[in-house]
Amino acid sequence: MSHLLVQKVARQNLKEVPKVRPGYTVRVHQKIKEGDKERIQIYEGLVIAVNHGLGHNHTMMVRKIVEGIGVEKIFPLHSANIEKIEVVKIGKVRRSKLFYMRNVSGKAARLKEVLVGGNKKVKAAPAAKAEVKEATAPAVEEAATTSENTEA
Repeated sequence: MSHLLVQKVARQNLKEVPKVRPGYTVRVHQKIKEGDKERIQIYEGLVIAVNHGLGHNHTMMVRKIVEGIGVEKIFPLHSANIEKIEVVKIGKVRRSKLFYMRNVSGKAARLKEVLVGGNKKVKAAPAAKAEVKEATAPAVEEAATTSENTEA
């Protein structure tokens, strides 16, 4: 009975977190307490593993390179110390654990990026082409009217 009660209380305290998978580059905003002050520290890196714990036991391992040294950190997704998690970009991977990324560096460590419909780059490209067409259209019309005026 007490086990069910603990699970119910834990479910009520779960946060709304974005879907995070291996290969995603994420930016984790973590609360750091120093003395009596509290600040937010941003940790950006590649998600190399997601452990599918139940509820509040759900964790992810994020790896980043700091001055040539790989640093890995495990974040509990529903921790009170995690302010928010942002997905920066999505990499295409075919494995659930990317531990091989520990042994590669340079160009070999790159992942193919998946373009998402909500990506600003995808939406901005057609609009930019339309603006160029609109900008050139009046110039062409003006040139046509001035050539007609000179002929008459």
